[in-house]
Amino acid sequence: MSAAGSSPLIELAGVEKTYRIGQVESRALRGVDLAIGAGEMVAVVGPSGSGKSTVLNMITGIDRPTAGTVRFDGRSLGELGEEELAVWRGANVGIIFQFFQLLPTLNALENAVLPLDFLRRGPRRERYAVARRNLELVGLADKAEHLPAELSGGEQQRVAIARSLAADPRLIVGDEPTGNLDTVTAAEMFELLERLNGEGKTILFVTHDRELAARAQRIVEIRDGRVVGG
Repeated sequence: MSAAGSSPLIELAGVEKTYRIGQVESRALRGVDLAIGAGEMVAVVGPSGSGKSTVLNMITGIDRPTAGTVRFDGRSLGELGEEELAVWRGANVGIIFQFFQLLPTLNALENAVLPLDFLRRGPRRERYAVARRNLELVGLADKAEHLPAELSGGEQQRVAIARSLAADPRLIVGDEPTGNLDTVTAAEMFELLERLNGEGKTILFVTHDRELAARAQRIVEIRDGRVVGG
């Protein structure tokens, strides 16, 4: 179900995904129906191999379903070509990875500006001003010139969050975003996500941490490629 009284921002209908390796087929998703309303914070939980990350890949357009449809704000992602999909994702989705995925030769500011460089949005000076504001938002204004290797794990994840905010996306997606952090740093990270959600961002994250999941407004449980709760 989506948030009460609103059309879904994200809608999956009958989504299936089968991976083929040689002659072997593996069904990752088996008819997933899921609706998420704008402004929701949703945790996706389930055992390893249940299809959690595959659902995220469908929603972000990183992967395409074998069957079924994925819609974002009423628009079917299946109608978009690969280049269109990349531009759509850059403008609408901020992605936070477990292992940060920062470019090691770029400093924090340069990493935070990357999505805007990709979209070629605005003059260079304006792009860097946006990236600086986002680093300030995540509490790292004083570390803008530091390389990832000079930052702690928590600081690197903050840079990753600042990068995810670059294009002011409507949806922020995290694939185990706190999985590589200690308990205290993970809690701080989640508070930051809660603050962003309070400002209107739709937040969707996969986690093995049930305690963290319980802090979301809603939990979606996936098992054997199907939604079994939420």
